[in-house]
Amino acid sequence: MKELILIKNGELALKGLNRSSFESVMAKNIKRRLSDLGKIEIKCQQSTMTVEPVDDNYDMEEAIKRLSMVFGIAGFQRAAAVEKDMEVILKTAPVYLKNQMEGIKTFKVEAKRSDKKFPLKSPEISRDVGEVLLRAFPHLKVDVHNPDVTVTVEIRDKLAFIRGDQIKGAGGMPVSTGGKAAVLISGGIDSPVAAWMMAKRGVVLDAVHFASPPFTSPQSEQKVHDLLGQVARYSGSIALYTVPFTEIQQQIRANCPEELFTLIMRRFMMRISCRIAAKNGCGALITGESIGQVASQTMPALACTDEVADMPVFRPLIAMDKEEIISISRKIETFDISILPYEDCCTVFTPKHPRTRPKPEMLREAEKALDVEALVNEAVDNTRYEIIGQTR
Repeated sequence: MKELILIKNGELALKGLNRSSFESVMAKNIKRRLSDLGKIEIKCQQSTMTVEPVDDNYDMEEAIKRLSMVFGIAGFQRAAAVEKDMEVILKTAPVYLKNQMEGIKTFKVEAKRSDKKFPLKSPEISRDVGEVLLRAFPHLKVDVHNPDVTVTVEIRDKLAFIRGDQIKGAGGMPVSTGGKAAVLISGGIDSPVAAWMMAKRGVVLDAVHFASPPFTSPQSEQKVHDLLGQVARYSGSIALYTVPFTEIQQQIRANCPEELFTLIMRRFMMRISCRIAAKNGCGALITGESIGQVASQTMPALACTDEVADMPVFRPLIAMDKEEIISISRKIETFDISILPYEDCCTVFTPKHPRTRPKPEMLREAEKALDVEALVNEAVDNTRYEIIGQTR
């Protein structure tokens, strides 16, 4: 018997003639994520990928933990791989499944027989394996409707696999199959969730953060690093571009109507982010905006900020309420970091009565008091670059 990990790739099965290229990317992502644990062999057949350790002392528990964060995986589980012989299967099942069987009350057995030449049919395989498990674990009962554990026996072309319940994977598409985009990252709850959601669709992430010292602190920047570090567990490494934004905000405060401060600031963020994104091969921007959540996120306000963007702006949270967003942030473990009390630049110089139904011509007129191009150029030229998380 040898132990390996079975991976179900879910959505990739729908990719038709392109499926092999998607599977190849996912295999590379898996190898990269597990690279420091030891040598492995990855094979793909019939919408299932196998990860087989070469080393006897391979840390399977850590591998399982990491695989739960690899996008493209619908489900996975450790499994025993044995020869396609019913006697071997019946001998192996009670031994391999012992730990899972001892802590439960009910189970059922499902058999999948892709090799139609195997002498027993699926119901017969399920029956025989169920009988041997009942003899080995007399405290168990069979429950075909709501079992504590479902034991699966798969008869493949060359081997048979024995496994317990499948673990739910991260789902989505393998990272780097969906292009590249730049996420505008603050220190709040929303933007890390937006980044994670786009990475789940296979998008490689760059990040743009706007810092306004001394109005924002070093702790605020560290907070962003920590948030991106959490997202990078799923997405792989993230290039972070930190933009000096103090001068722009001071110029806006000194020369523009207070009710438009936030919207003009957002327009500068769009211009700068588009410049950085285009320079680094990104095809879109990503923001954490949700319709109506704050004054700058009304439909007219979003139209005003989008006016200055020269590439698509993706807003994966646009129709979500705060509780839905918080739920995801807890799941990906960014929530506790996001609520740390370090202000970001979006909270600096916030107007008391912001305009909620602005028109683009209002913003264009107000910006005539600023040397927009010079301010953008200076900010881009002084942007800092670093890598967060594992190398892609």
